[in-house]
Amino acid sequence: MVIGRRHVTTLMKQMGLEVIYRRPNTSKPATGHKIYPYLLRKLAVTRPNQVWATDITYIPMARGFVYLVAIVDWFTRRMLA
Repeated sequence: MVIGRRHVTTLMKQMGLEVIYRRPNTSKPATGHKIYPYLLRKLAVTRPNQVWATDITYIPMARGFVYLVAIVDWFTRRMLA
């Protein structure tokens, strides 16, 4: 059975489902914010625990969201936390 986009939209409204979209332009800096220099440009990473990287994001859930944080060692490329 093949159904169209409009029928899917109607069914989603009847079931109370909503689509979660990414918000556009969230990575663009605001005017007036200071731009910091990249301090690791000429650094040679030669041993563990010399440079760590971190990232944080959130995951939407049925009721709210949860945060996901990752800390990675650049030399070994292992997940620290």
